[in-house]
Order: sequence, then C-alpha cells, then structure tokens
Amino acid sequence: MLPIDHILPELKQALEQASTVLLQAPPGAGKTTRVPLALLDAPWLQGKKILMLEPRRLAARSAARFMASQLGEKPGQTVGYRTRLDTRISATTRIEVVTEGILTRLIQSDPMLEDYAAVLFDEFHERSLQADLGLALVRETQEALREDLRVLVMSATLDTAPIARLLGDVPVLNSEGRAFPVEVCYRPAPVRQRNPRLVDQVVAVVTEALEQQPGSVLVFLPGAREIQRVAQALAGHVAPNVVIAPLFGNLKAAAQDQAIAPATAGTRKVVLATAIAETSLTIEGVRVVVDSGQQRRAVFDPNSGMTRLVTGRVSKASAEQRKGRAGRVEPGVCYRLWSESEHYGLAEFTPPEIREADLAPLVLELAQWGARTPDNLVWIDPPPPAHWQQAVELLQWLDMLDDDGAITEHGKSVRALGIHPRLAHMVIVGRSLGLGRLAAELAALLEDRDLLGPGAGADMHERVRVLYGERGAQRADPQRLQALRKQAKRLSASDAHGKSEQETTPTASEVGRLLALAYPDRVGKRRPGTIPRYQLSNGKGALLRDDDGLARHEWLVAADLDGKAREARIYLAAPVDLPTLETDLAAHISEQDEAEWDDKRGTVVARKTRRLGALLLAGKPLAKPSPELIQQGILAAIRRKGLDSLPWTPATRQWQARVALLARHYPGQWPDVSEQALAASLEDWLAPFLGGIERWSDLARLNLQNALNSLLDYPQQKQLAELAPVALTIPTGSSVTLDYTAENGPVLAAKLQALFGWTNTPVVAGGRLPVLIHLLSPARRPLAVTADLASFWSNVYPQVRKDNRGRYPKHPWPEDPFTAEARQGTKKRPLR
Repeated sequence: MLPIDHILPELKQALEQASTVLLQAPPGAGKTTRVPLALLDAPWLQGKKILMLEPRRLAARSAARFMASQLGEKPGQTVGYRTRLDTRISATTRIEVVTEGILTRLIQSDPMLEDYAAVLFDEFHERSLQADLGLALVRETQEALREDLRVLVMSATLDTAPIARLLGDVPVLNSEGRAFPVEVCYRPAPVRQRNPRLVDQVVAVVTEALEQQPGSVLVFLPGAREIQRVAQALAGHVAPNVVIAPLFGNLKAAAQDQAIAPATAGTRKVVLATAIAETSLTIEGVRVVVDSGQQRRAVFDPNSGMTRLVTGRVSKASAEQRKGRAGRVEPGVCYRLWSESEHYGLAEFTPPEIREADLAPLVLELAQWGARTPDNLVWIDPPPPAHWQQAVELLQWLDMLDDDGAITEHGKSVRALGIHPRLAHMVIVGRSLGLGRLAAELAALLEDRDLLGPGAGADMHERVRVLYGERGAQRADPQRLQALRKQAKRLSASDAHGKSEQETTPTASEVGRLLALAYPDRVGKRRPGTIPRYQLSNGKGALLRDDDGLARHEWLVAADLDGKAREARIYLAAPVDLPTLETDLAAHISEQDEAEWDDKRGTVVARKTRRLGALLLAGKPLAKPSPELIQQGILAAIRRKGLDSLPWTPATRQWQARVALLARHYPGQWPDVSEQALAASLEDWLAPFLGGIERWSDLARLNLQNALNSLLDYPQQKQLAELAPVALTIPTGSSVTLDYTAENGPVLAAKLQALFGWTNTPVVAGGRLPVLIHLLSPARRPLAVTADLASFWSNVYPQVRKDNRGRYPKHPWPEDPFTAEARQGTKKRPLR
C-alpha cells in the first residue's frame, strides 16, 4: 500500500467532473506508477489511450517497466514507452509513457490528439522547457478542439501559484507524505578548510554512511565529471562487497538500468548520480542519500548567443526531492553537505528552464504551430523577450523563418529532424554539398557530451577520427561510440539525395566547413599576438588554450564555448578557410564602405569592407571617401571619445541643463538631452553641422550651440527663454545669470543688499520650480541659501544682520529689509 492509494478514488471522481486536475504528492507517494494504472477503467477513456510525460528517458523506461510488471506483462503490451532512440509500443498499448519532446511531435502531427483521452504531466515541478511548451499546446487543444480531453498535472514539490494562474479554478488534490520517515544529517565542510574539495567531502561522508548505516547509498553530484572523480577516489576506500555504479544522462541505457537494479545478494551499492535520479525512480535497496547540494544548469546568454553550464546550489524543493529518495522502501537517512543555517538561505524553487534556455527550438516549434509571438499562447512563465528575439534572429539568419516570423519550407525540414535547429540546418545543407554523412556524424557528436572529455584539445576533427575508429578510439567508451553511430545513421537515413559518399575519414577542412553552416555567428579570426585569441562574427571574443593544436590556424569556427560574456573559452572547434566562408556564407556577407577614426593621424580612415556579422573578412582603403562617410567616422570617434570631447562652453552646458529641467517638469514635451541620449542621436542633431570638418582639430570651429538648438522647434526655442530664462532682473535693476547646472538649481547668486524689498521668490518652469537664492556678503561670501525670500527676511535676516553689521559697517543693514532700498554698493554719504 502506497500513500497515493488513499487518494485515487477522489482523483478518479475529480476527473469524472473536471477536465483538468492538479495533483500534489510528495516523493515516494507512488503517483508515477499508481495513477495511470488506476485510470485504465475510467469510463471517459472510451477506448482511447493515456499519455504520460516523463522528463527523462531513464524515468520513462523505468516507470513503464514497473507498471507492466504490475500487470504481469512486458513493456509494449498494455503499458509501453517512447523515447528518442527506444520505443516499446504495440496495437494493444493503452498507457504510453513518453519523454517530453515526443508530446510536442505528437501534437504537431495531430493537434486533436484523437488517439488519447488523457495527458498526464509527471514531475511537473521540474518545469522543463518541453513540459511548459507541452502544457501550453495541450491546453490550447483542450480549449479549442477537445473539451473532453483530460489533463492531469502531477508534482512532488510544485509552486502551485503560477500554475493555478494558467489552469484557472481547477481541483487541487493533495496526497499524504512519503511512506517512511527520513532522518536529515547536516555535514558541512570543516570551518578550518577554506576551499574544501567536493570530492574529498563526498568520499568522507559516503565512508561514514557505509560504516554507520545499512543498505545502499545514493549520492547526488552536479555532473559526470564529478561522478568519475568520486568513483576513482572511492575505489580504494570501500569494502570489496560495495559496488560503485555511476548514473547520468549520457550513460548507455543498459548501464543506467544496471545502476537502478537491486544490489545482488551479499553486496551493497553506491550509486553516483546527477539530478537524473531526483525524480520518478525507485532504486531498490537505497535507504541512504548523500546530497552534495550542487546542481549543474544550462544558462543561455542572449547577448552572446551561447549557453554555459553553471554549477550552483540546489533549491529547497530539489533538496526535498533528493531526500525523498531515501524513504521509498523503508526508513532512511539523508546526509546534506551543508549546514542547517545554510539550508534556510536556499532558494525555494529552481528557476523554470524557459527563463534560462536557448529558445531557438521552442520558437521553431511554435512557428510550425502557427504562433509567431509568445503572446499567441498562455504560459505559466512567458519566454523572456531578449531570449525570444535572439532565437527569431538566428532562425531568420538560417532561413528557417521569413521576415514575418512564419516558418519556411526549410524550417519545416529542419524541425522534422528533431535536433537543435543549428545542427539540423547543417545536416540538410551538408547533404546538398555531398557531406550528408559527415554532417549527421557531427550532429550526433555535438548533441552528446564531448566524446574525449576535457584535456583532449578542442579539435572537432579528432572526435570524428575516433568515430571512424582511428586515432584515440581506445580512449572512448565502445557503447557510446555505438550509440553515436546509431544516431548518425538515423539522421542520415532521411537523406532524400541518396548520394553514396566516401567511406574514408573526412578532412579537417570539411569538418570546419560544416560547422560554419551551423555556427555562422561563431566564425573566428585570430587576433595579433602570441595568445590564441579570436574575434568572433557575433562580436564577442574567444580564446584557445595556448598549447592547443588549432591555435596555428588564422580562421576557425567554434562549436562549443563556455559562454562567458567577455572572452569565452573554446572547447570544440575546427579550422576553416576564407574562400570556403566566402562561398558557403555568401548570403550573409555584407559589403559596405566604412569609416574609422585614426587617433595617430587625427583623421578619418575610410575603406571598403566585407563582413560576416561583426567579423571583418577583408578591407581595402578608399581613395576618395564621400563626405557622408567622413561624417560617419567623425561621429564614431565622438562616441568613442565621449561627448566631453566636443567644444562645450559654459553657455552650452547651461542650455543643456535648462532643457533637461523642462523635460523633467513637462514629460514628453521636451527632448531628452542627457549625455546618453545625445550620444545615441548624434546623426540627428550633430551630423548636419559637420560639413567641412575632416580632422579632429576642425571641431574647434563647430558651432555647438546651433547644433543643440536644432533639437528644438521654433516655438520651443521661444518657450525656452520664457520658461527657463538665462537671467533675471533683481531690484537694483541689474540682470543676474542663473546657474542651471548647480546642485538643486537653478541658482541666483547676488549680494544680500541688492535684494532688499524683493519678497516674492522668483520661479521658473511656468511657476513649478522656485529659484534657489544664494545671498552673498559684500565680500561675495555666502551668508544664506533660501527658496523662500519672505520667510528669510522675517526669520533669518535679523540674526544675519546681527552677525555681519559690525564686520561690514560701510554697507547698509536696515532693520526692515522689506522697505529698504536695494543697493549694490556702500551706504550713501550725508550732504554737507
């Protein structure tokens, strides 16, 4: 009996009455394997099937096998599964367990989902990109085409608020907790260790667990690299009856199945796993979990167009999931490699993948669906606009979307291959070049983790040679090689050209040629210098290791980088030559006249250039550049040097401050004249006044005031004088210039005696802003500051008079400043 069993009657009744239900059940409740079987006799099925989505291939196979065993069958009979490379489905199958990408393909080919009565989203708390997309598409089908279609969203640690917004007022059922209690033990690294090695910490805690606890141990680590290091370190520290079993996504299916199988009699297991073991799996015999508290996520940067793997702390929800693995079959123990106080600082939930992912596959899928903007569907979390726009631009560059965002015929062919659009584009175009087999092999290699691993250099050609059984093949896992060749064969099978290709190993230049098709934005040209640094066509910089064999090449294309914003490290690449780029990427190479500023010469240097994105392929000097081109170069120099390099005067700075003041008080009615706005609009206001200016020294004769005034129309120029006057007349009759650049300006500074009788504080901006008055002594030193003259004369002046009349006896200090005569100089002498 599992905890979920108590709620199954209520769940069945809820699905009788509502088409959509949300089920929340903690780890170990049994929802993955109990719920689909319980729904097999539901009257609303009417002979149709149940489709259940699992986030991972291993979980899909494992869940289907377990459910089939409960019926005394094998997978492919009543219960079957579909993954990308493995399918067990027959005519008698009534429950299909599929990985998330399969649902997208099913609904694209049949929007009605006519063969299915229900779609179950398992482990939805993981919030994978495909799960979010699948739910959005299924909800649209349900609302527009299939009101009878049941949707059940199941999760262990779901943040219900955002999903409730999408699903609306639907029944929410909560199952009781896990079957067995789990004790939590915190094991942070010793304080004396400044930078503790994760491997050492894990080995110490696993050793402790094996000594103090019975049963097998499940260890959560961030990635395959850490798994391999821990496995090596444990090899000499555990008893002979302890079996160390790695478990990660790219492991062969048989090895994965072996890792989750029960330990044989007389042995114990230490399963070293990534987050793949976090959900939907029961590893027989495991009653101890060791959680490193780390996870590795792919985070996409729309500015660079690159994805980098980030290792960070798990969320509280993930930690709870991992803990639950220890209480599936009996009471267990969970060791956490952090402190209890640190636990409270963890994020509640892991960010949804849609916020951090490369959206190119998603955008292409939606274009096929008919949605050209994210607003066409309802999302739990909408795709970030910057990520969406970057994906659209990439797909348009690769001719998969037209200018309006609609999918092209090429885009449809790309989508049908079921791999990343970049790689599918490479495969399809590669066929037309007679390199279809190599393109398929490269796509298989790049979809998987690096065949040779870190330290093997970045040369992609070396990986191809390994695939062909040549150099370094003994270093590769034979099962992985077999799987990669199988995937490459699948991608080659749909080659409509049917050309016979050479069986010999492809050349490095052929590899580079194909990679440039997939990554035209990552073509690089080596910069001058001893360090192998490259300028990429996307405008970013990248570098190779100093000892990498590719460093001798002037041109290369990078297939895998770490995604760092300033200068990415190249992990996989291949050499390419300029003539090939000129031929294959001709449609994306622009030819134009450009002007650059030469600081040494103090003048503009113009040339005719050929560029691939931001990358200069070739350039030659222009003998007689046009005035417009020279102007372009001067403007570029001004942007680089900054606006301070222009011939500003006190009057032009005051003009800028006056207009800025009115822009603040009359929003939308006056132009933005901030430094940033002026720099961004140089072509509009400055360029027309650069006629005849060819050298930097010529700028000295630029009439900057006239250029700035061009930002205002004639009525605004008149209003500027009225609303923000340059000067004001004071009681002595003198005109005093206002300082709009001063702090809290505008400021009027005048001798105190010159303002006797002036009780109304002057104002600007149509009466919206009082002028700040700086009252000066006869020696023009500040005596007081006020924005309320009447109050100053009444309340502050008496003390100022008392303090200064003895210091300045020749100047008037009347008792009544309201009626006194304003004077600029000393007292009048009496008549003789």
